[in-house]
Amino acid sequence: MSTAEIIARCQALYDDLDFTSAREWKNADPKRKVIGYMPVYVPREIIHAAGMLPLGILGGGDQMEVIHGDAYYQSYICRIPRSTIELGLTKKLDFVDGMLFPSICDVIRNLSGMWQLMFPDTYVRYFDVPQTYQDHIAGEYYIEELKELMAGLEKLGGVTITAEALRESTAIYNENRRLINAVYDFRAKQPSKAPSVEVYLLMRAGMVLPVEEHNQVLTDYLAAAAEEERPLRDNCKIVINGAFCEQPPLNLIRSIEMAGCYIVDDDYMLINRWLLDDVPLEGDPIANLSAAFLHASADTAAKYCDRAEDVGQYLLSTVKKTGAEGVIFTAPSFCDPALLERPMLADRMDEHDVPYISFKYAENSGQMQPIREQAGTFADSIKLWS
Repeated sequence: MSTAEIIARCQALYDDLDFTSAREWKNADPKRKVIGYMPVYVPREIIHAAGMLPLGILGGGDQMEVIHGDAYYQSYICRIPRSTIELGLTKKLDFVDGMLFPSICDVIRNLSGMWQLMFPDTYVRYFDVPQTYQDHIAGEYYIEELKELMAGLEKLGGVTITAEALRESTAIYNENRRLINAVYDFRAKQPSKAPSVEVYLLMRAGMVLPVEEHNQVLTDYLAAAAEEERPLRDNCKIVINGAFCEQPPLNLIRSIEMAGCYIVDDDYMLINRWLLDDVPLEGDPIANLSAAFLHASADTAAKYCDRAEDVGQYLLSTVKKTGAEGVIFTAPSFCDPALLERPMLADRMDEHDVPYISFKYAENSGQMQPIREQAGTFADSIKLWS
């Protein structure tokens, strides 16, 4: 299978706001359940172990006109909660049995309450995470959170989630993370062979496909991309930071690369790469998931950092690992976590002479020319003076 065929399928999944593939998966067996979740992080291993499909809900993008959703939220917050409500009210999500709202920000926390009011027959949970990383405090707390989630899913599905099922699901998601990291590593080394729009669409496919199927898609893409010849352009290598929740339109990603920048790392859909190492399969699987979150997870503005000196170190290590020549801070308008952290990250980049620029977007941004010009000027300055 060629890269064009693989990406065409991923594009079709991206464009489908009716979530046809997930509906077909559910309709194949009357016992099946689908659990939607907002981006950033939820322990999908537990959902999978319950025999359910984790379904990533990333707003309506630039394809959906928000009409009803604007009545529920102020105009001075990001767009993703409004377009998510629009998906719900227009029955795009009427087949979803449960929704998880992870700890991202106040807006997403409030959206969980809104969802409970609007859809009282749906299982809804605000999924909280620790804000300290000591095993005897945070570990015990997070284990109880995971057990409560597990109990809720067991009741919803009329199933029992066994330790063995959790280990099997963890092994499958370990493989998914390894393949995703292989795609990112491949792009960082040979960015001309893995355009960022393609990598992005591959990651988006993982939000709606069963994880086993996504693993095969990633395997096929890596094999096809390695064999394909593509022109090498004189682009500079950059890292994208700040786009972990509300997602950019595809044309924004295209515009950055067309302006002369190879994106060699990003924090789009961070859930795919949140856990940095394999989760151990021996011992208590819930305790293992807890320890992985506490001690082997990526840093982001949506995750509490209890040591000021650690802010920006993860981004800096990413720049060094990928050989990036600069950072583009791009965050949704009104994204409090990303925009509040940005000055601290910028200071860290200044300390290490890493060039950077910044701009904001919305998931329905239409005018890309200013962004393309800004990214192009940034790329030229790196080539000329760095």
